[in-house]
Amino acid sequence: MQIAIIRFFDSLANPALDFIGEFFTFFGEDTVFILAIAFILWCGSKKKGFAIYSTLLTSLVAMSILKALVRAPRPFEVLQDIKGKRVQTATGYSFPSGHTTGAASFYSSLAITMRKRWLSIACGFLILMVAVSRMYLGVHWPLDVAAGLILGVGITIVTYDLFLKLYDDRVRLVRFAMAIGIGGTLGAVLLALLIPAGLVDATAFTDPMKLLSLAGGGCLGFTLDQVRLHYATTGTLKVKAFRYVFGVMVLMLVQGSKPFLPDHLFFSFVRYAVTGFWATGLYPMLGMQLRLWEGEPLFGKEEVV
Repeated sequence: MQIAIIRFFDSLANPALDFIGEFFTFFGEDTVFILAIAFILWCGSKKKGFAIYSTLLTSLVAMSILKALVRAPRPFEVLQDIKGKRVQTATGYSFPSGHTTGAASFYSSLAITMRKRWLSIACGFLILMVAVSRMYLGVHWPLDVAAGLILGVGITIVTYDLFLKLYDDRVRLVRFAMAIGIGGTLGAVLLALLIPAGLVDATAFTDPMKLLSLAGGGCLGFTLDQVRLHYATTGTLKVKAFRYVFGVMVLMLVQGSKPFLPDHLFFSFVRYAVTGFWATGLYPMLGMQLRLWEGEPLFGKEEVV
């Protein structure tokens, strides 16, 4: 049945559908998630940004663990008549679909956050199209995307409110963020050293290394904010626009630095760790010095998305 479905999608292939498939699969990639979460953290609500960020990473880490355990091959690796498209996004093993898991988690979290009917419909549509696009491109089996949908939405339902409540308890939040920050960073460094040495499966553990790097850097940034910065997301539209555009430019420079760095996995660790730390701690710290942010008022509330 799975083979028949993959071959059905392949039989529909044409340049127009290829473009549509690659367009929608982009909405399940980390670039979209990073840009959207950065906007929420910098210009909207830190609390809700933290909940979305944490829920998404929980889903993706769970997905990467399953990939490493199951180690299923992808359709284009098994079926000689299927030529995978956009295979540069098909890293790691096949089950479950990382794009689908990420999209299901992120867009369901966004829908819960905003609670607007039109946005919930749009988020549901994007989740579905990301899932379909992965099968159309020949990089995932139907079972992969089904598992990704269940995993992403299921973890969001279970953890989103828990992370919201955690944010309101500053002591517990600092302990949690510091534990994840230090643990994630050390785990990522260890994998970044073991994988090139051939001591662990590179296909299984490269993506988990990147996720641990991002989680570690991001949570260390959250710790810095809660302990020292306490920046507010308020500001005029002009200030918010400049704040976001400048911050994103740096993020894109960091993520686009791969061709200029030595070909070693340790530098991938550095890129993702800096990305997380810049978004949650370093940029707000520098921004407060440049008056792009102000501190939270003692008895005030931050602006809500």
